Parts: sequence; structure tokens; C-alpha cells
Amino acid sequence: MRSDTVKKGPERTPHRALFKAMGYTDNQLKKPLIGIVNSFNEIIPGHIHLQTISRAVKDGVLAGGGTPIEFNVIGVCDGIAMGHRGMSYSLSSREVIADSIECMVMAHGFDALVFIPNCDKIVPAMLMAAARLNLPSIFVSGGPMLSLNDASGRGLDLNSSFEAVGAYKSGKITEKELWEVEENCCPGCGSCSGMFTANSMNCLTEAIGMALPGNGTIPAVYAKRIRLAKAAGEQIVETLEKNVRPLDVLTEKAFMNALAVDMALGCSTNSVLHLMAVAHEAKVKLNLDIINEVSKRTPNLCKLAPAGKHHMQDLYNAGGVYKVMDVLLDAGLINADAMTAMGVTIGEAIKGQTYTITDPTVIRPIDNPYSKTGGIAVLRGNLAPDGAVVKQSAVDPEMLVHKGPARVFDSEEEAIKAIYNKEIKSGDVVVIRYEGPAGGPGMREMLSPTSAIAGMGLDKEVALITDGRFSGATRGASIGHVSPEAAAGGPIAYIKDGDIISINIPENSLNVEISEEEFENRKKTTEIKKKTNLTGYIAKYARLVSSADKGAVIE
Repeated sequence: MRSDTVKKGPERTPHRALFKAMGYTDNQLKKPLIGIVNSFNEIIPGHIHLQTISRAVKDGVLAGGGTPIEFNVIGVCDGIAMGHRGMSYSLSSREVIADSIECMVMAHGFDALVFIPNCDKIVPAMLMAAARLNLPSIFVSGGPMLSLNDASGRGLDLNSSFEAVGAYKSGKITEKELWEVEENCCPGCGSCSGMFTANSMNCLTEAIGMALPGNGTIPAVYAKRIRLAKAAGEQIVETLEKNVRPLDVLTEKAFMNALAVDMALGCSTNSVLHLMAVAHEAKVKLNLDIINEVSKRTPNLCKLAPAGKHHMQDLYNAGGVYKVMDVLLDAGLINADAMTAMGVTIGEAIKGQTYTITDPTVIRPIDNPYSKTGGIAVLRGNLAPDGAVVKQSAVDPEMLVHKGPARVFDSEEEAIKAIYNKEIKSGDVVVIRYEGPAGGPGMREMLSPTSAIAGMGLDKEVALITDGRFSGATRGASIGHVSPEAAAGGPIAYIKDGDIISINIPENSLNVEISEEEFENRKKTTEIKKKTNLTGYIAKYARLVSSADKGAVIE
């Protein structure tokens, strides 16, 4: 066992003494040491209950014959970090989490790992760490939050509150109605209830083979979530015995499966960043062109919030991620022989499930999809030569092709102020730049401006493009990850108010209607802005981070 390096032989007497100082017995030290990587904290609704999940995982490990040892990692709540400088620390925390897990695991000789994430950056960070460490591993998340209906029967979620602010600012709802949304949109623990980034990544962890069936969809408050956690604890001991390692699972076939499920589900655009970062750790080639290829051949079968009315509990009731994969498998869109952390192929795992479809509008059949192409599209053109990303499944049909004048802002705050002051008009294209991985730094999410636009009823009339990114809760013609970013001298740095921007999502194009000569002239007269007041970790991150089209990773 790998843990023998810290517990076996007379030379390890001091090490065993330290274990015994914590109450571990000789019998416990003879068993595999299973690291329980828990992201519990008291600042994220999706993580507030993870002590309960961890206890269940430990029970499973004990039942399987291992010795569970828990340690914790940090996590950032994107919703609370939203709309201020705190959001610079969201994406950038992904690298800190992965690095800290590496430190803990390499220092203490664990044999295998159970990862307990739930929200946004924590899931991909743990996947990155799993690939880097390559020890037998399995994932079990805390599960999604429930969605409650408002008086009109509309399902509420966190995005409802952001859009309600826009509606209130424009006089469409009263302060009391705003408060009612605040009271009811997040009814309890769990990752926010739409197909936002957290739930996207937890679903994709199933699809890529690193989690048990149900990981992405069983609601946080269901007893079945506790049973799943216990099953994951038992499974890791079996996975260790079989010596199935993350790099056996995280293969090219597995990433193609994850992308196919991504397109079918209509996942968050952030899934592109994160899958590319995990692929980078797993030494698997993945780029924006591959993502577009998968999108073009994979139909969009689900429209969960923000793209539609359904929420995670509806997807769970309809059969979950494995049912979506079953539909894709029968259509030849899944690599059935990809390995899973359970030691069986994904095809065997899928066909081993029993599915009951209670609402075929949640998971549509392959011959009646919401659209023939996937939920995400990559755009290119003279405004984004290295690519940009849009959640096309959440774009209204009338905005799939749009042309309008640019309204340019050098920060999220400037844009929000203009939106709330009703300075944005129908047909405009809002451009928010200097919010990329290095320029932000940290590639802040633009949920506040997109939600304000939607709340004011302009989401079918106004587009938004940025070198930053969007929350998975964003809907509308919101195009992010524009690369190269402004801080790197990308074309977006030279756009001016009034420039005509042409968006054609079906043709995967994003252009500004100015000549190459004009671009060159502007480059000679435009100064690229640099933030000079950065300190601490975020200053180091800004110096080292790659561009969005490469996953915003630190080499």
C-alpha cells in the first residue's frame, strides 16, 4: 500500500506515534488509508451540509474495510462573490484548491481518495487534482438545491433573484415582490437548482466516469443522497483493490462522452473552461474546434433553467444523467467502452440502470430534440480569432443572428451602471472588456449585467460580449471567453462605441465591421490597460494564467 511509506516498519515508529496521538489504532493503520477530501464550509449553500455527506462516506469506507481520514479544502460561493472584486477570486481559486489537495495527499501517503465537492470551481479543481495525483479516486457531490414555484407556478432559482433586481430597477415589480423572490428562490442547502455551473460539472463527473449514477441529480435533501455517499465510500475500497486510477478513466473517449452529455444537457459555458483544464492535467488533447465538432453532431435534449422551465429535480425524476447517456448511447454518440472509476465500462454502467421517464419534455427522444445541435457553440471571427463561447440553447431564436452598435465598457461595474440607468437601447451590443483571465484578473462572471438586461425585458433585443465569462445561470445572447483578451492586446481592446458588431451563432461567427487597416491604425493609438494595484495571490495569478481558449490554466 502507498500508505506503508508513513506507517510500516521500525523506521516509521515516529509516524505511527503521531497517528496514535490522534486516536488511530494498530488495526486501523493496517487498513488502507482513504483520504476524504471535503469542501465543507459555512459560506456556500451547496457546502453547508457536506459534513453529513462526509459522515456517510466514512461509514461506507468503514463498511468496505478502509480507514477514512478527512481533510478540508477552501471554496468560493460565486453568488456571494458576484458583482464586486471578490469574483476575481472565484476562477482563480480552482488552482489553489488543486494545488492544496496535491500538498495534502503527497505529504501524508493516502492510498485512495473520495472527493466531496458541490459548487462551481471546486468540482473541476478536484478533478484536476485527481488527474494530477492519479490515485484511485471517486467523487460524490452534495447534490442540487430544490426549486420552489412562485404564485404563478414558475420555478424559482438563484437567477430569479438577479433578474428580479433588473425588474425592480425598471419598475416592473414592487419591493415586496422583490423580497418574495429573495425569500423563496433558494429554499435550502444544495447547489443552485438550474443547469448552472455547479450542477453542470457534477453531471459531467458522472458522464466522464468519475462518479456513481445519480451524483449530479439526486437532490441534496433526499435520503438517497446519503445512501449514494455511503455507496461511494464502499466503492473506493473496491476501486483501490481493482487499482483503477483516474488516468485509466480520464481518457480521450471519456472527454468525448462528457462533451456529448454537455451538449445534450445544455450545460454552462464554464464547462468548456473546466473540461479543458481537466484535460490539460490528464494530458488529453482538447480544444475549441473539437468542442464545436461534438456540438454539431449532438442534439440538445434538455432545456433546464436558465434555458427552460425545468430544474435539477425534474431531470432526476426523468431518469438523470445516465438516462440522457442511454439515449445518446443508442444513437451511437457515446463511447461505450470508456472505463469508469467503478471498474466497469460506461456502457455496462448505463445498461445496468433502470429508468422511468415521467416527463418526456425533460429528456427528449433523439428524434425530437430541442435542437439538432448541442447546447454550446464556439464562435470565431475578427473579434475573437482564438474563439468565444455561447450557450446557444439559452439564446432566443430572434437573437441567434444579430447585428448592432457596440456599447463599450472597460469593467463590469461601468456596464451595470449604464444598464441600471437605462442607457442601453434595443439592438445594442454591450461589450465588457478587461475582464479576462489576466485582465480581470480571474475572469469574473457577468451574471449581474446579463440578469439586469433580462429583468428589464431586453434579453431578446440586446447582446452582450466579454472577454470575461458568464454564470451558468446566464441566458440570452451572452458571448464570453473572447480570446485573445483585451489585456493581451486582443481585437476586443480596440472596439469603439458605435462599431457594428455582427453575431451569427448558427454560422459560428463573431465579427466587428471594421477593416483590417482600421484595426491596425487603432492598435497604434490605443493604450492597453494594465491593473497596477494587484497584490498577493491574485497578482501572481494574473502573471501566470493562460488565455481562456486554453482553459485559463496555470502552466
